[in-house]
Amino acid sequence: MLTGGAAIFLLVLALFLLVIFRPGSGRRISPSRWIWVGGVVFPLVTLVALIGHGLMRGEYILNLRIGGDPVEVEARGSMWNWEFRYTDGARASRGVLHIPVGRTVVVTATSEDVIHSFWAPRLGGKIDAIPGHAATVRILADHPGVYGGVCSEYCGTGHDTMRFEVHAHPAEAYDAVLAGLSDERRAAR
Repeated sequence: MLTGGAAIFLLVLALFLLVIFRPGSGRRISPSRWIWVGGVVFPLVTLVALIGHGLMRGEYILNLRIGGDPVEVEARGSMWNWEFRYTDGARASRGVLHIPVGRTVVVTATSEDVIHSFWAPRLGGKIDAIPGHAATVRILADHPGVYGGVCSEYCGTGHDTMRFEVHAHPAEAYDAVLAGLSDERRAAR
């Protein structure tokens, strides 16, 4: 998309500079041809190419299976925090989402009260968490680390504190972290 936008910008800039430095150079082309080529054909071809690329890229992201089968996590938003439940539902964490590095993670976002929005900007897109509805987004961390996440939908007076962290762990550390979460829940009971 950036390349397409840059190409359009450079073409328009070149035409502008041509008119400035060589006045009258476009007079050999009729005004109706300028309108048809510059106003209909070029935008149509460009938009079809960019939309086609966007749709193919979107389809790739939807079917993303990097690192094997995707890890599935449920993100439950409630005023004003996030709870994350992992694949088997027995393990959970509050305010911190643990993911493995190099594997696709499918996050299913739901809400208990109002509309929230799950968004970890450096890892993927955002999705609205709507009461009574489950929506999914795929995220992927290329490197271990701590990534910030926010609710980007105004959800009440505590909205500004509705932040979370995504901890991306190497595969062997991820399994140990999940085992620790399971032990924490048993100890809390």
